[in-house]
Amino acid sequence: MATAYGPDTRDHKGSGTRGHSGHTGQGAGPQGQAPVKHFLPAALRAPLEARSWRELLYVLLSLPLSTAMFVFAIAMTSVSAGLLITFIGIPLLAVGLAACRGFGVMERARARGLLKLDVAEPVRVRGKSGGPMSWIGAVLKSGVSWRHLLYALLHFPWAVFTFCVSVTFWSYGLAALTYPLWQWVFPVFAGIDGLQLYGDRTHAEYLDSPVELAATGAVGLVLVLVSPWIVRGLLSVDRLMVSGLLGPSALSARVTELESDRGVVVDTAAADLRRIERDLHDGAQARLVALAMDLGLAKEKLSDDPEAAARMVDEAHGEVKVALQELRDLARGIHPAVLTDRGLDAALSAIASRCTVPVTVEVDLDARPAQAIEGIAYFTVSELLQNVSKHARATRATVDVWRTSDRLMLQVTDNGRGGASAAAGSGLAGLTERLEAVDGVLVVHSPAGGPTTVTAELPWRG
Repeated sequence: MATAYGPDTRDHKGSGTRGHSGHTGQGAGPQGQAPVKHFLPAALRAPLEARSWRELLYVLLSLPLSTAMFVFAIAMTSVSAGLLITFIGIPLLAVGLAACRGFGVMERARARGLLKLDVAEPVRVRGKSGGPMSWIGAVLKSGVSWRHLLYALLHFPWAVFTFCVSVTFWSYGLAALTYPLWQWVFPVFAGIDGLQLYGDRTHAEYLDSPVELAATGAVGLVLVLVSPWIVRGLLSVDRLMVSGLLGPSALSARVTELESDRGVVVDTAAADLRRIERDLHDGAQARLVALAMDLGLAKEKLSDDPEAAARMVDEAHGEVKVALQELRDLARGIHPAVLTDRGLDAALSAIASRCTVPVTVEVDLDARPAQAIEGIAYFTVSELLQNVSKHARATRATVDVWRTSDRLMLQVTDNGRGGASAAAGSGLAGLTERLEAVDGVLVVHSPAGGPTTVTAELPWRG
């Protein structure tokens, strides 16, 4: 989630933001690539763009397809309602709703191909027992099925209106624009001077003079330039209908998101347990084993060579101190006591004191957030300062923490070489996933040459 973020995202403890995006005015290219430069402004090149013709094709296809869906929906609901007094009406209604969901698959594919609108597939209907009656009940209870039926009923009148407006503007625009090229058809084949603009019993006005031909072409050019934007504006309603009625419900999308976040949390917890086990096995446990062996040798030499035994005990004492320090560091990595006792201000100051570059810490909080959020904020700043120490080649860094409404904002800035990225495979990518698991956001702004600004946003949950 490597999104460009300005070097300062607040008005000195002001309001935070969930994201930032810039527009170059020259056409944005794919993510990670330079924007595409155009010689013509968007208003002039719109009729020549493939997007405009894809949208016009979408409009042209909408009328016959929506007509078929509307007729089917009306016929299906009418027949099913008439047969509800019998057993046939209920399964017939379920089959009709399933067919409407099939139409939804086609409409999502059409929107994906022509409008570049990617709408996720809704959850499939499954009966509890797998039998036909269970399936019928699941279809009738599914809100997604009824939303597909509603789409079939509502989209038809809108498709008729969009078709009429779009075809009118495009046809009149193209006809007027090219009129000077085919004006000769009227005197040759119709025996009149040109396209009749006005006429009565005594007088007729034709578009035949050079000035009139130029004016007609100019009007046609304006209509051609305006038509793609009119179609685009009309299709914004189609986009809303497809995404709102044919996609998964907000609750279903939230469940999917929470399932994904739960997987991230489980994976992160498993990775932390493996790290703790590895640190214990390779660090303190190995030292304690060596200490036990040294004490055993010292015990054997105690009667024969007291001086050698004393030296071995003294070395063992040093090993005990080192092992205790490693255990303290490990405990600090799990959850530092200073964070529990004194909060983020003292805990982040302790982290800053161990950084290899001078770090200025500023915490502006009138209360403490939830312990889980506080812990994530602590480890986020800790990992970011470790990156500064190892990779940034910076001479100074700053840590700012403040609260904005119901969000906890963190910002770590350094004057290093820049080039940090939250692309897949980097440490920042893992940090991004950890924050997203609690509805947080991590935004990185790190141009080549620096400076680097990493902003994290977490829910407050006090």
